[in-house]
Amino acid sequence: MERAKQEAVIEAILFTMGESVELSKLAEVIEEDKKNTKAIIEEMMERYGEENRGVSIIELDGAYQMCTRGELYEYLIKVAKSPRKYVLTDTVLETLSIIAYKQPVTRLEIEKIRGVSCDHAVNRLIELDLIKELGRLDAPGRPLLFGTTEQFLRSFGVKSLEDLPELNPEQLEDFKEQAEEEIQLKLDV
Repeated sequence: MERAKQEAVIEAILFTMGESVELSKLAEVIEEDKKNTKAIIEEMMERYGEENRGVSIIELDGAYQMCTRGELYEYLIKVAKSPRKYVLTDTVLETLSIIAYKQPVTRLEIEKIRGVSCDHAVNRLIELDLIKELGRLDAPGRPLLFGTTEQFLRSFGVKSLEDLPELNPEQLEDFKEQAEEEIQLKLDV
């Protein structure tokens, strides 16, 4: 494969993946050894800098990623204005808080706490990338376990689950009362 094509392939892969790609994978794809592949990438990185391009290639622990140049962030904000905002219903928020505080947790455990089906809320939270499947519980039926994602942490501005506010007993009682009222309203309908 000629050099220009190798560079184009590396560029296409890094652009499309949007995350870091290991040097060994890039070398395999362009049919080159790791040493030569690294030299090609480093030359591309240097050229991107010299040409004052809008993107750069960064190295992350033996892998490479294409990123927007930091000094251009303000221009991206002008186009994006603000991140897409999702409106979370009370039911979805309640389900999310149960998962955040009890994870890993099954649908059945969520439904026991809420007292009603949670299928829609769980599916919506997965769709919004706020929760994910963590595996299966080693129990009959092997139910799925759910937990929060990095997107959850970003969306709620916390670095880790330990940074979530603690619930006091009064809040827990309020939550139980609200859940009981919700169940009663659904039974009355």
